[in-house]
Amino acid sequence: MRLILITASPLALIAGAAHAAPPLDTPEAPGDEVVVTGQRLGYGTEETSTATRTPVKLLDLPQSVTAISREQIDDQAVRTIGEALRQVPGAIAAQGEGNRDQIVLRGQNTTADFFIDNLRDDVQYYRPVYNLERLEVLRGPNAMIFGRGGGGGVVNRVTKTPFDGFGLGATASADSFGAWYLDGDLNLAVAPGIAARVNAVHEEVANHRNLYGGNISAVNPVVRFALDDRTSVTIGYEYQADRRVVDRGVPSQNGRPVNGFRDTFFGVPGFNRTAFTANVLRVTATHRFSDNLQITGRLLYGEYDKFYRNAFPSAPVTAAGLVPIQAYEDFNNRRNLFSQTDLVWRVTTGPIAHTVLAGAEFGDQRGDNGRFNGFFDGQPGASADALTLPVRLSDPIVIPAPILRAGTGQRAVRYQSTIFAGYAQDQLRWGPIELLLGLRYDSFTLNALNRLNGQTLVRTDGLWSPRVGLVGHPTNNVSLYFSYARSYLPQSGDQFTTLDVTSAALIPERFDNYEVGAKWEPRAGLLLAASLYQLERTNTRAPGPTPGTTVLTGAQRSRGLELEARGQITKAWNLSLAYALTEAVITETTTAAPAGRRVPLVPRHTFSAFTRYDVTPRFGVGGGVSYFSDRATSISNAVTLPAYTRVDAALYYKLTKNIEAQVNIENLFDAGYFPTAHTDNNISTGAPINARATLRVRL
Repeated sequence: MRLILITASPLALIAGAAHAAPPLDTPEAPGDEVVVTGQRLGYGTEETSTATRTPVKLLDLPQSVTAISREQIDDQAVRTIGEALRQVPGAIAAQGEGNRDQIVLRGQNTTADFFIDNLRDDVQYYRPVYNLERLEVLRGPNAMIFGRGGGGGVVNRVTKTPFDGFGLGATASADSFGAWYLDGDLNLAVAPGIAARVNAVHEEVANHRNLYGGNISAVNPVVRFALDDRTSVTIGYEYQADRRVVDRGVPSQNGRPVNGFRDTFFGVPGFNRTAFTANVLRVTATHRFSDNLQITGRLLYGEYDKFYRNAFPSAPVTAAGLVPIQAYEDFNNRRNLFSQTDLVWRVTTGPIAHTVLAGAEFGDQRGDNGRFNGFFDGQPGASADALTLPVRLSDPIVIPAPILRAGTGQRAVRYQSTIFAGYAQDQLRWGPIELLLGLRYDSFTLNALNRLNGQTLVRTDGLWSPRVGLVGHPTNNVSLYFSYARSYLPQSGDQFTTLDVTSAALIPERFDNYEVGAKWEPRAGLLLAASLYQLERTNTRAPGPTPGTTVLTGAQRSRGLELEARGQITKAWNLSLAYALTEAVITETTTAAPAGRRVPLVPRHTFSAFTRYDVTPRFGVGGGVSYFSDRATSISNAVTLPAYTRVDAALYYKLTKNIEAQVNIENLFDAGYFPTAHTDNNISTGAPINARATLRVRL
């Protein structure tokens, strides 16, 4: 109750300020104030508030940021976060065990570094894109703005907000695998100063994999109240239900993905499934005391219920043609409550212009996590503990249903994490020179109860996260920058399930990122960027000198070059281009791997490009190419995903001013490939050539 009162206080403060503000003859347009500002120019985005909590041009940010616009999401018929990340240098989509979004940013694997309108969204699930204005990927540590984690970067979803006027959009789409979706977007000016917007979607999922399927339904109504010319309140609610088959791909054989089983489902029909339900309330309130002083409060309360169970290959195919199978069931029920309060003050001291940010964040996360392993009791050939059953490699593969029960590997954890943070930032501008200085302090406490043995463990960490950036402008449309940032990850991991006697005694892992870069804006809405970085991960667990002990001497290093071009070349021609050269290795031996091992899922070279050109006002063509060099599937480095190139194409035709039809063809030359993995023996297979037809209406 105390925390709820604390988190509600920013909104009460803003409501009080609104009451004291003078009345207004003409209400502020509901579209003038959004959670994250930005101007859309085709595939380009000029400005964002994500990286600094203040509106800043991408050209002026001392950091690598990719903003994928709604236009590009639609043109590529993107349906998942993983598909969108294909267009981001230094970002790799991981498999996520077939039940969640999981990403690798600059060599750092995470399931939790996701945000929605700058608020933490760290539960494990698949995030839909139906209600997005754009998707932003910030690379390098971002703890000064976002708090713990984010060692390699963060993914922030910027959602659609109401505007003053009428708007209607709808999409119907189907593909050659039988998947389809319908979505809608309705905006209404309800009354003077009040606007409402509703986005909704229903999607039936399918792909080339045998027995795979499922569905997603989601709805997101949002209402914005312009109380006067200085104060606005936006209230949104989102419901999501996701039910689908859990598919963890194929095993390996002789250090490569098993050949000839691209479509084969290595699970148990009816057993491999996941169910996720979310109910999330978000509130944003803003009050301008003057043109130079503004306060913003944000509040998120979410209830998330997640369940999944799966049988999957647990080891390579043996010389005798057998596939070892294991199984388990996992559930996680989470309640998240977050509050942020930002005060932004613009002031000038002599020749220097300052944008000062001061803020506080409070968070409370509570949940229950549990696991039961699957046992193959009485099955011929099962291991002595009945956890593993070798089955004959065949198509289809026949796996008896596992028995879920208490026993080896069982887990039952009740946890609560609390976060109290304060931060301050100053953006100084003196002619062509800009300096960004920021510092954040987090008090992070995790309390975990092992419900199996009654043991309670508590760990509290005080985390200082500095950030420094220097930007110079040789000309108005060119910037050169240097930045340094630090972030931390508590040893409990990003989902609070690994706190034990050992980890409770260890300080957090640390991430230090050094980056230099250059950006060029040859025209409004077109940005070219290049960066060089070195990211050091330290305080990683390593075996101690005494057997059975653990010390924090392990380390990992990522170094890389990232190149990007995105935006409008002309009004008829949009382009997205990304290249990354990445070297990610274990530099000091950890409990997982000796020094010298490659970090899993990180190719040395990645390249992606997509372009749309409107040949006439009614007809357009598009095309894309993706290249990934080979990479290890896990820290063992025992299995390699082969390099591959995929080519895509698209056609667009405007039937009327408000109706457009498009066809997207994926994997035009029918390449065989393996896009990602979870372990050495959970390897995703790429889809053969396929097509998606879409009809889109905008009024």
